[in-house]
Amino acid sequence: MSALSPSPSSSIDPTAARDLLARAREVRANAYAPYSRFHVGAALLAADGRVFTGCNVENASYGLANCAERVAIGKAVSEGAREFLAIAVTGPEEVTPCAPCGACRQVLYEFGPDMPLIMPSPGPDGYEVTSVGALLPGAFGPARLAESQGGK
Repeated sequence: MSALSPSPSSSIDPTAARDLLARAREVRANAYAPYSRFHVGAALLAADGRVFTGCNVENASYGLANCAERVAIGKAVSEGAREFLAIAVTGPEEVTPCAPCGACRQVLYEFGPDMPLIMPSPGPDGYEVTSVGALLPGAFGPARLAESQGGK
């Protein structure tokens, strides 16, 4: 486990974790990253068993780039999925954890603060698990909006 506020790896089946990580590595090859050359892949497991993948898509206007995690979420939502069991994210290195950026953490939090996040690791399992909420303490989420609107 890394210093990324790990949660118990028992929160996801090891076979499922490795499968999601393999899918993330596979889609990483499709990344469009001519500027950073930092290829990222993500694989998102929906509650209905479907897996939605995404890779980063950069743009010459840097702020318009799309991260792999947000591409996967966008694909899933556009296909009707709203509940997710886990997400795997991998960067260019095979065994180095690649945590989502702040914007992706916020988007993932919207759909599951407790969602397990799987990243590659040099450890004996080949992966580590944390949660979206652990990576974004004090997140602004739907519950906060409800509070400000009098619980509506």
